[in-house]
Amino acid sequence: MAGQNGSSLELSFLYYQSMAGTIDFMTTIISSVLLSTALLFIFLNLIMFFAMWNKSSFRETSRYLLFGQMLLNDSIHLGFTTLLYSCSMANVTLIKVLCSMIVLVSGTTFRISPLTLAVMCLERYVAICFPLRHVDIATPRRTSIAIAVVWFLGSVNYVIDIIFLAATDAHFLTRTIYCTQERLFLAKWQFDVFQVFNGVFLVAVGITVIGTYTGIMMAARSIKAKKASRTVLLHLAQLCLCLSSFLYSSIERALSTISSALFIHLRYLNFFLLVLLPRCLSPLIYGLRDEEVRALFLCYLRCGRWRIKPSTIH
Repeated sequence: MAGQNGSSLELSFLYYQSMAGTIDFMTTIISSVLLSTALLFIFLNLIMFFAMWNKSSFRETSRYLLFGQMLLNDSIHLGFTTLLYSCSMANVTLIKVLCSMIVLVSGTTFRISPLTLAVMCLERYVAICFPLRHVDIATPRRTSIAIAVVWFLGSVNYVIDIIFLAATDAHFLTRTIYCTQERLFLAKWQFDVFQVFNGVFLVAVGITVIGTYTGIMMAARSIKAKKASRTVLLHLAQLCLCLSSFLYSSIERALSTISSALFIHLRYLNFFLLVLLPRCLSPLIYGLRDEEVRALFLCYLRCGRWRIKPSTIH
């Protein structure tokens, strides 16, 4: 979110400063609701993550390793994105080096979600189209390497920007700024590279998801293949939820042209619907659809100790 919303957040900062005294009781209530919602879903995601991590069979299955990675990543993204948004609404400035670290984590985790979905689709494709080789191809070690590559691809652009900023800005460790990606850009090429990375990732992930779905549908007509195709379709829906954040910037810019009181309340709704809600729902929808994950999650949520009967993984 940090990256693609830089322009709108900067515009909002300038607009918001002019009405800093208009924060009323209702605004405080709405802000508390947004923060509580984010914390609730972070809590639920982490319960699901630790429940899966404590079961050895999940740690040895590539599908669940990737899902666990998505749970952890989206929890981190929710936390840092909400922190950035809270700072913008409270008119808070941060030291540039601290802002850089927050933007690094928020931007990286934003990109990692669709990349992880692409890898999950490839894993399902191998499981259906090459079932005899799936165990050899989708090993826990190779899955861990794939996760490391995803983190590298998601963070490399931000790391380069921070290194460039630290090397060229003499006040990197002391100056305070309103924390947005755009305020960290010192050269036009940084913005151009950022846009190229976003475009390439979007196209690559979209092609991967659609291609794997088509391949699975063409490979077999078995019940297992149909279940896998529904899983890939679910990944496509998750991808759409992740990418809905791209609309946030344009809508935020349009909202800034209306009256101040209405602007404040509508931008809360904009943030909730396009940034917060998709990240909250996506992991839970996928996790609760799986019978084993759902049973384990409910057991941990209730602090139960009874035995969970295993079900077939599909």
